[in-house]
Amino acid sequence: MASHRKLGKPTDQRIAMLRAMTTYLLENGQIKTTVTRAKEVAPLAEKMITLAKKNDLASYRQALRFITKEDVAKNLFDKLSIKYAERNGGYTRIVRIGPRRGDAAEMAIVQLV
Repeated sequence: MASHRKLGKPTDQRIAMLRAMTTYLLENGQIKTTVTRAKEVAPLAEKMITLAKKNDLASYRQALRFITKEDVAKNLFDKLSIKYAERNGGYTRIVRIGPRRGDAAEMAIVQLV
């Protein structure tokens, strides 16, 4: 995690936010956020899906350390790992959707492909 963005937050808050966003993405299939946050969340979601494809107890426990909801981790290993079994990476897509009305921050949707 050497060249990651700080996103204007202390380390513990930043990690908690990224964990929550990754969990939400894996739970719902897509999230709407700023482009900068989207670029941080996408690789983390990809890593979780790659872990799920290994499908052993060690990788399940490793995923549980990061994902905040147990049922999301179970769904990841049971359903999503099968869905992406034939795919070698590239499980997420970032679609830019223009500026936010309040502060003109560039917004994006992160989707599971």
